Amino acid sequence: MPKNGYIVGVDIGTKKITAIIGEVTEDRKIEIIGIGTTDSRGLRKGVVVNLETTVDAIKKAQEEAELMAGVEIDSAFVGISGAHIKSFNSRGVIAVSGKNKEISREDIRRVIDQSKAVSIPPDREIIHVIPQEFVVDDQDGIKDPLGMSGIKLEVNVHIITGAITSVQNLKTCITRAGIEIEHLVLNQIATSFSILTHDEMELGVGLIDIGGGTTEVAIFERGSLWYTSVIPIGGDNFTNDIAVGLRTPIPDAEKIKKKFGCVSSPLVEEQETIEVPSVGRGKKPRVLSRQLLADIIQPRAEEIFRLVDNDIRRMGYEKSLNSGIVLTGGTALLDGLEEVAEGIFDLPVRRGDPSGIGGLADRVSTPDYATSVGLVLYGYNQWKDRGFSKDRKKGFWAKMKDWLKEA
Repeated sequence: MPKNGYIVGVDIGTKKITAIIGEVTEDRKIEIIGIGTTDSRGLRKGVVVNLETTVDAIKKAQEEAELMAGVEIDSAFVGISGAHIKSFNSRGVIAVSGKNKEISREDIRRVIDQSKAVSIPPDREIIHVIPQEFVVDDQDGIKDPLGMSGIKLEVNVHIITGAITSVQNLKTCITRAGIEIEHLVLNQIATSFSILTHDEMELGVGLIDIGGGTTEVAIFERGSLWYTSVIPIGGDNFTNDIAVGLRTPIPDAEKIKKKFGCVSSPLVEEQETIEVPSVGRGKKPRVLSRQLLADIIQPRAEEIFRLVDNDIRRMGYEKSLNSGIVLTGGTALLDGLEEVAEGIFDLPVRRGDPSGIGGLADRVSTPDYATSVGLVLYGYNQWKDRGFSKDRKKGFWAKMKDWLKEA
């Protein structure tokens, strides 16, 4: 069983911090039994800027989840994001050792180590090294080369790095909150566990997670992660646009965005109105058209999607999105966002709601919980590969985790 029988995910976002506790049932399924959410005020663009404020917020979310579940949290899978995250693809090549040229786990470790032998700036560290495919004597598309015969072994990997100081500050916050880190997991990877289907990842899909401070992008194809990026624009920019455009305080702009926000004017009836608080004491609220609100925030949505589209085309992945685009994150709750995205990408677009869980699933089945639920599912899948190995042949990803233990 997992440590203490529970799997915990902690998502430290720019707008909110969420802790979710999952329990593995007797029939080996995962059920959500505890949820804790609190406002996040110690981060900017996904990066910790106030240590104590962030620690206090983590503790608050932790305590709320513990109270609901009736258990104590001592370790967790923690999401990491932010504009400091950078990634690139790399390739490793080795000669297969051994007399009979049969590929061993040592060969796989060596070729992955060789793929990491690249120059990265001294102020950065590697967070993930994700094998995409292996090539044995020019035969590509191999997921698991163990036991195959060959002279030359190659691997394509996706390497994700982060700024050392940003990573360390995040670790410090978690540790000071009294939580042991099981794994730091890139948000896009965690989110994919709760949002994407196997078929989408095989055919090719783009995942766009629009959070409070950043928009995180990931492209999956042939079941592997091929590209990730972070754009430093998110839901907070919508809120600021509303505050300026409607001349209303930022807290009220946030409430208006969540309650009435729509990014496509044609979806709003002409007679629809909203009440907008004014700036300054004693000033009465104003009644304005909801279409005006849509006209203010639609350009921001188009800007984000155009930046993502340009990024994807610049890297040459526009023909990889055979399954289309999946939108998630808190901003994905805005009405009309899918329609605007379809107009920019000229691809089918759907909203991604978390799935694959039981228990309090109805409480976390919205896009703003995609990463935190994904962290629990990431941990659950790690345990499942280990825990089921006695009952069935060990899965490829379980083997991969064994190979990467020292990575």
